[in-house]
Amino acid sequence: MRILTILLLIFVLFCPINLMAQSLPQWLVPLREAIYEHRLTANQIVPVYNTARAAARENLSGTALDLALSRCEFFMGRALLFEERNQQARPHFAEGLRLAEGVIQTAPNAEAWVLRAENLAHLCQIGPWSFTVANGLDVDKFAKNALNLNRRNAAAQYLVAARWVFAPAPFHNHRRGIEMMEAITRNSDMQKDDRFNVFSAIGYAYLQQNKPAEARPWVLRAQEIYPSNKFAAELLAKTN
Repeated sequence: MRILTILLLIFVLFCPINLMAQSLPQWLVPLREAIYEHRLTANQIVPVYNTARAAARENLSGTALDLALSRCEFFMGRALLFEERNQQARPHFAEGLRLAEGVIQTAPNAEAWVLRAENLAHLCQIGPWSFTVANGLDVDKFAKNALNLNRRNAAAQYLVAARWVFAPAPFHNHRRGIEMMEAITRNSDMQKDDRFNVFSAIGYAYLQQNKPAEARPWVLRAQEIYPSNKFAAELLAKTN
């Protein structure tokens, strides 16, 4: 159990990317795109975030509204965390977690479990370490709860696979991670951000194996989706 705990905590701390499995409503797409494109600062993303929240309240109600708002909080938290504004990101992830937990209490579904896992993972990344130790294992557990409800949920599959890709030695297993990521491309319902995350994760894993030739086509596939994404650009530079 101690080894498993360490594995999950390392995944939470080192996995740099995130994803959502469900297709987004059009009014939420600009917020997702802003997060992945890396063209706007977090301050510039705030109006996009506010517009998405307003549209959610106008178009949705009940648990659907809570899920959309949880996703907005998650995206905004990611924008702040990317700039290392951890304390400003924390309340966004906390609110996203609270909203997802409320949905699970009333109408549990795969999307809610994934949102719960994603928001919790980033709270664990921020810390303190005592919080991370106490809650890190739940990230994997929540992802597997999502898969129990929807085996084709790409976000949940990614959460389970990513620790083998992003954990440092001796806890990673890049070959296993690549196999699991490739399986997602065959056995899940992938959206745009899912494809980016999976392709870039495979590229990253090959680079960790010192196989830049194998990594390059996967990174290029990721970069085709979000050409201005800085993570993809860093990976591509390492394949030359």
